[in-house]
Amino acid sequence: MSRIQKERDRLLAATARTVGLTASATALVCLSIPGTLPLPLYLASLVLLACLAYAQFQLGTLLRSTLWMCVIVVAGSAIVLVNLLPMEPLGPSALSVVGVVGAVGIACLSVLSVTSRARLLVLIAAAVVTLAATFTTLIATHSRLAEPVLLIVAGWVALTATGVWLARTVPRTLKRISTMSRAYRVERQASETEARRRQGARLLHDTVLATLTLLAHSGVGVGVGALREQAAEDAALLRQLRLGFTPDPTRSGDYRLKPVEESTLGNTLESVKQRFRRMGLEVNWHGSGQVLLPSDVLDSFLLALGECLENVRRHSGVNEAHVTITDDETTVRAMVTDAGKGFDVGSIEEGRLGYTESIVARLRDVGGNARLFSSPGSGTTVVLEVPK
Repeated sequence: MSRIQKERDRLLAATARTVGLTASATALVCLSIPGTLPLPLYLASLVLLACLAYAQFQLGTLLRSTLWMCVIVVAGSAIVLVNLLPMEPLGPSALSVVGVVGAVGIACLSVLSVTSRARLLVLIAAAVVTLAATFTTLIATHSRLAEPVLLIVAGWVALTATGVWLARTVPRTLKRISTMSRAYRVERQASETEARRRQGARLLHDTVLATLTLLAHSGVGVGVGALREQAAEDAALLRQLRLGFTPDPTRSGDYRLKPVEESTLGNTLESVKQRFRRMGLEVNWHGSGQVLLPSDVLDSFLLALGECLENVRRHSGVNEAHVTITDDETTVRAMVTDAGKGFDVGSIEEGRLGYTESIVARLRDVGGNARLFSSPGSGTTVVLEVPK
């Protein structure tokens, strides 16, 4: 049996149990009204009602449900027939007991009987037995016939329709939920794939492409030793990727940055400074260097900062940059400035990985932001912000 069928049967059984026990409680109240039945018949009815309620409760457990259906039919019909023993017309309370037990107390099993042909046969037999007991009691006591019979027929029809509706609706609903879950998983996988693609693009831009650019320009401005060291780091990274390793975390520049538990911001900034000094760019640090950041925020902050310094080294025309670190209760800021040739900010192409992906998008991934200020002949300033 599939999970959907199990959930359907569990819901139908719980519904049948709730409806049946409600009818049994109502019948108990009606039977307890003084004068409804003589004391011996009242006590016998209580025993039968207890059997009926117990069998209804067992419907919710789905254990030997066919057996408990038969107990419900026998106990319910016996309660109806007990009312004919005084051999006198039934009063309002006794008529209520007959109607409630026949229309709901026994009919509750119709909710559960619509899922298989065998149970449908039990349903038909139960309806016939219930109507036969009702007709026997009403005719033998010369009681009103129309109202109880109409109530019983309406109860059986309504509960059977409820069972059919639930049996069809629950599987359809569960299938839709399952379809939505699959769609969510597909969308999440697509998002993760896109995120990995963007990380790969940043990784490629910040390492191999940067080294190839140096080689294309014959390493102008960079010593042979520094160029060889940079190429060796890229080669080691590519070798790890080819063997199936994943950089942890995936980032450019120095791929062995220490996490926040092991290092303060000042120590990691010094490693960035030494890296660019080897490449001919002197970096002057100002402000605080003892700020602690979560490891993922620290990585993105340093990598975006490194990309800003790489842009200064490659495009500004000067060999000196200034980095000012400030922080408040919620934010850490780095202002990277140079006195180079500058450029028109509006001329930056949207597809340029160096700024949009390696700086702006990287900071936004951790809740940060980047702002760029520049004009031809007036240098460039980039402000990086990340949350603490």
